[in-house]
Amino acid sequence: QGQLVESGGGLVQPGGSLRLSCTISVSGFNPDAEQWFRQAPFKQREWVATIGSGNTTTYRDSVKGRFTISRDNAKNTMYLQMDSLKPEDTAVYYCNVIPPIPWGRGTQVTVSS
Repeated sequence: QGQLVESGGGLVQPGGSLRLSCTISVSGFNPDAEQWFRQAPFKQREWVATIGSGNTTTYRDSVKGRFTISRDNAKNTMYLQMDSLKPEDTAVYYCNVIPPIPWGRGTQVTVSS
């Protein structure tokens, strides 16, 4: 199994930036890819971005051009750089791998003036 620890969330004004980090600890396998998800109040968790083999990246349409997913394999850490944040980006952000392991606690991102 493994462990996921998200950090870097906070309160930011619309148009601002945050960088989230996800420390990934897995045993017994090498993930095929890493992902970010988010869950807004009273909504289901939704996929945000994926980074796969060869550092290929995909994003949900609403964050394309504003969010950037990356990884540092030496640090077992994945990142989500979030720019031009909007109030609708407010959510708890989670990371996971493929195949998935138990969820971490997430990190709260609040975009508000």
